Amino acid sequence: MMEDVFASLAPARRRLVLSVLALLCGAILVGTGIAVARTVTGGAASPAPVANHQPGPVLLVPGYGGSVTSLQVLARKLIAAGRHAEVVSLPDDGTGDLRSQAQALASAAKAAAAREHADSVDVVGYSAGGVVARLWAHDYGGNRLARRIVTLGAPQHGTELASLGAALSIACPTACQQLAVSSTLLAGLNAKPETAAGPQYVSIWTTKDEIVVPPDSARLDGGLNLTVQSVCASSSVQHSGLPTDPLIQAMVLTELGSGAPVALTPADCARLSR
Repeated sequence: MMEDVFASLAPARRRLVLSVLALLCGAILVGTGIAVARTVTGGAASPAPVANHQPGPVLLVPGYGGSVTSLQVLARKLIAAGRHAEVVSLPDDGTGDLRSQAQALASAAKAAAAREHADSVDVVGYSAGGVVARLWAHDYGGNRLARRIVTLGAPQHGTELASLGAALSIACPTACQQLAVSSTLLAGLNAKPETAAGPQYVSIWTTKDEIVVPPDSARLDGGLNLTVQSVCASSSVQHSGLPTDPLIQAMVLTELGSGAPVALTPADCARLSR
């Protein structure tokens, strides 16, 4: 029947109809190709969480200023418990761009996983190192490699001390400016989901923190949030003592265990304080 219709058309009209049909077919094929491409190559799926029973090496990320002394104490504690642990060396003594520090963590994490033949790593970020760990997870592929990210007294939403230093231009290098409460870097980071899909997060902080002001700047939506005092109410540990305090070291070891993160309570105080 279609042939009869075409045969009844004048030659010029027939050519016009055939041209229109060709264009329509081309459009349909292109549209189909786009739809298939979107189905096959659409937005990257969130990485599946790494198996909890397969903990890999632990990387410890220093805070502002890059001092490794206190984290080496925590690293020795982890090593004594049978974990491979190393402190990451940060560029510019930990005072430069936090994004560059996150890239340094990315390189260190890949190297540690390869060296230990591990599928994943755990990260402990102290103070600004906790912000670095989160930048790594969000922007530098850390969410595909990290099993767990534990932060200690991390100014995830900034600290008023950095804000004051930035406002008064008092020896406030790039990292200091980025840790101000209203910094562009933190605004961008906190506009995303605060915990990138993939790793499990635990944020530990002390209500006695005199450096991260307010102390609950360390709180992370989507993570397990623990104050030291919610476990042992009598603890008076301050910011600088977080990596070396025996109670907090025991908390870190617990949260880096082969099971899921543990919601510690006062019932755990005596056991963890031994």
